[in-house]
Amino acid sequence: MKLCKISNEGGVVLNTEEGIKKLVVVTGMSGAGKSVAIQSLEDLGYFCIDNLPPILLPKIVELMQENNESLAKVAIGIDLRGKSFFDNLASELQKITNLTDIVIQMLYLDASDHVLVSRFKETRRIHPLSEGGSPLNAIQSERQLLADFRGMATYMIDTTEMKPKALRSHIIELFNNGKNNIFKINVMSFGFKHGIPIDADLVFDVRFLPNPYYIDTLRPLTGLDASVYDYVMKWKETTIFYNKLMDLLKFVMPGYMREGKSQVVIAIGCTGGQHRSVALAERISHDLKEFFDFELVTYHRDAMIEGKMNEKA
Repeated sequence: MKLCKISNEGGVVLNTEEGIKKLVVVTGMSGAGKSVAIQSLEDLGYFCIDNLPPILLPKIVELMQENNESLAKVAIGIDLRGKSFFDNLASELQKITNLTDIVIQMLYLDASDHVLVSRFKETRRIHPLSEGGSPLNAIQSERQLLADFRGMATYMIDTTEMKPKALRSHIIELFNNGKNNIFKINVMSFGFKHGIPIDADLVFDVRFLPNPYYIDTLRPLTGLDASVYDYVMKWKETTIFYNKLMDLLKFVMPGYMREGKSQVVIAIGCTGGQHRSVALAERISHDLKEFFDFELVTYHRDAMIEGKMNEKA
């Protein structure tokens, strides 16, 4: 079933219910921000293909119809570099609409000639239609060739006055059911003796806290066990550290989101990654989930490694 609403431009915008396959075609003027758009849609869970030769579009549709969950939402970037097939793109899209249950949306990105020329000069890139001519002539030729697709667009975004961050925010708002929130927090525990995680944005060392490893009954357990968790949390040092850390995290997370980050990895480390870091990562995850409406994932990298070592000992 396809649902419709009226867009700000006065055209019809297709929305979809859950379970319906979605194909977003990203096109428009070279230099107007198609790469940023593709990256933003990828962050929203779309399977993205940039610079797809239009002749391969039917094959993508065929794969989408095979009920592969990873291809339920697909975004493709198409421009005039695939011009040998570009003239047939409109008829192919209409054919897909008529013969499948895939909902197609076209996102068209545009900008003024002056700004596009400036962007090509700044990046020292060659316009795909330049063929040795001036960038302005190539831009004007491209604008003529794309005129029909501009009129077909479900969404048209003029990026003349837009920075990449603002474009990303606008695309997320359009394609995330009106919610400008795809921020993800990953909280992980680790052991310093196994190495600091290379993908961590924030690393906190909790090796100064009392260590359950030296309690015989707690040594084979992890911070996921209630007895270890309670032992770690009962100390005054833990309470002071935890309260200060949570104040910091509650302050910085919204700032990261405003700056355009799609995720933050918080890494809590102790010696082996089995007891203290696991307990604190669990508590941090629980309380951040209560405080923020963000997607949150908890991962204990080394807890089981240490457990197996203890079993062998």
